[in-house]
Amino acid sequence: MHSVPEFDTEPGGRERKIFFSRMSLCYAAVVRGKLAKTFEFADTQIFRRAALPKSYTDLLGRKLFLFLLTVQGLGAFALITLGVILSKSSVAKNVIRPRIRQEIVRAGVALLPMFAFVALALGFLVVGQTVSALAKVGAINYLGSTMVIVVVRELGPLLSAVLVLARVGTAHVIELGTARALGEVEALEVLGIDPVHYLIVPRVIGMALGIFSLTVYLIIGALGSGYLFAFLQDVPLTPGDYFKQLVESLGWLDFALLALKTVGFGFFIAIVTCYHGLAQPLRLEDVSRVAVRAVTQGVIVCVLIDALFIVLYLVA
Repeated sequence: MHSVPEFDTEPGGRERKIFFSRMSLCYAAVVRGKLAKTFEFADTQIFRRAALPKSYTDLLGRKLFLFLLTVQGLGAFALITLGVILSKSSVAKNVIRPRIRQEIVRAGVALLPMFAFVALALGFLVVGQTVSALAKVGAINYLGSTMVIVVVRELGPLLSAVLVLARVGTAHVIELGTARALGEVEALEVLGIDPVHYLIVPRVIGMALGIFSLTVYLIIGALGSGYLFAFLQDVPLTPGDYFKQLVESLGWLDFALLALKTVGFGFFIAIVTCYHGLAQPLRLEDVSRVAVRAVTQGVIVCVLIDALFIVLYLVA
């Protein structure tokens, strides 16, 4: 291991000494091939808790460095999770499958009442008013394509992902962060149980399937309640014409990209929240702060994924 330079006599020498110590420990852990130790020593709290820099360029450099560390950690964590899903799909089925069903219930079935209310509100506030506005300007023939773009492609999947992130993703961070702080993760490792297989894989699969199902229910409910609102306003549009326009505006690409987008939302939301709860050592007082950070990064990831699929729609 490389020797750590002495900076105790210089201003800020203690912080730089701690930095080089942790980087040396991280380097040794990588050489030994212990990825879990890599996550542990690559803790970014020293950068977050350090005093504010004196110049904007130093602040920008620190933020950029923290961003790169986060991206690197999330990428490695996602690859590890994918590897465990593929390599241990037939391991401990009697234990993992009930946990997957439990996560599907928590990220899907348990949220149906809330999503029913959101679908009703979305139909009344957005779809119904759009139908009425198009009818007033004589553009009722563009209703189907408008609903597909607004509800099916964009608003439905993104709104479902954000709601599940706020409702279930926060719980993931708190549960895993508390388990890590109390030493329960280390206890699983002592018992020979892979924490990623036992704790992360069920959450990833359950959230991906839950967001996909809830998005379908939200879209169907919003389109149905939207026409009900338009019908109450005496819009000259029969149910047959309304749903005929929707069917003609939908294509196989819409269904394929909708499935890919919602599953991608679920996978990456689970990765972000589980990473912040499990991959780094935490104290109990840090759990709430990390939960806020995880939700913020989850929203950013959802927006980036949505932008990526917008490009795919335009290219296709």
